Amino acid sequence: MPRNTQLIVESEFRLDPERSVEGLDWAEVFGGPGPVEVEIGIGKGRFLLAAAESRPDIRMLGVEWSNHYLRIAESRAVRRGLTNVRFIRVDARELVHRGIPDRSVDCYYVFYPDPWPKKRHNKRRFFQPGTLDDLARTLVPGGCIHAATDHVDYWSAMEPLLDNHKEFSRLPAFGGDRFPLPVDEPLTNFEAKYEVEGRNRFRGSWRRAGS
Repeated sequence: MPRNTQLIVESEFRLDPERSVEGLDWAEVFGGPGPVEVEIGIGKGRFLLAAAESRPDIRMLGVEWSNHYLRIAESRAVRRGLTNVRFIRVDARELVHRGIPDRSVDCYYVFYPDPWPKKRHNKRRFFQPGTLDDLARTLVPGGCIHAATDHVDYWSAMEPLLDNHKEFSRLPAFGGDRFPLPVDEPLTNFEAKYEVEGRNRFRGSWRRAGS
């Protein structure tokens, strides 16, 4: 596997966060060209690894703040013999704002992000007007955002941000025709837990303008 010792640290899958926010070169990150998708907040990697395994031609970057969860996801990637995944421990908003090149990501997945429920902490949420602008800028024309949460207050803020953004149009149903996994099954460990508990979930998909 191609490995840049300056960019990849701690494991063969982990990117250096300081270098990454200065600007990523996807061909350098993955050792060659190809479509790139990004999952924000991967937890233990259930969705990311299944999606990467089902489509080896797609390069997938997983962003997660918990080092414990990242190590679990990395060890699972090794056991499955995956070569099309990379991981990074970094503030996701900073990475999207500074590190990801314009028109270079085919899809973003943001499932069950931290809702920061206290009002004084709402500004820490991933979905903010400026972040939506960065997501639009870094997506290829026709690229998608798939989002989910169980937190009604966060959804009531997130949904209109995406619905009303000039660069995005909502898909008729969550997932759409290019979604990598069956949408009627739990996509993350959180969803599996919430399904057992009978909790509500809110999901939606949006496409960036262009073809």
